[in-house]
Amino acid sequence: MTELPELDPVIHAQARLRVTVALAGLRPGDQITFPRLQQLLEMTAGNLSTHLRKLEDAEYVEITKAYEHRTPVTLVRLTSTGRAAFESYTKALHRLLDTGT
Repeated sequence: MTELPELDPVIHAQARLRVTVALAGLRPGDQITFPRLQQLLEMTAGNLSTHLRKLEDAEYVEITKAYEHRTPVTLVRLTSTGRAAFESYTKALHRLLDTGT
């Protein structure tokens, strides 16, 4: 029997997977505002913040606080570490699904 691949537990939680997928859809280095990400994912601010913190702790996302026309703006981007982790996660998921057939 083939050994089953491990799935990254940081990404594997449904909400964090959705966040990672949304951020991976951006070009490397591009950022999205917190409210736009919240709207895309239809998550509460508190729930999104909690999951972003876990992804940030793993160095998968970078959160930047800035000002735009004197208004505070929170920007989120997937780091190169996060992009590599997501690619590894999707490869492991494909291997896992392929072993079942």
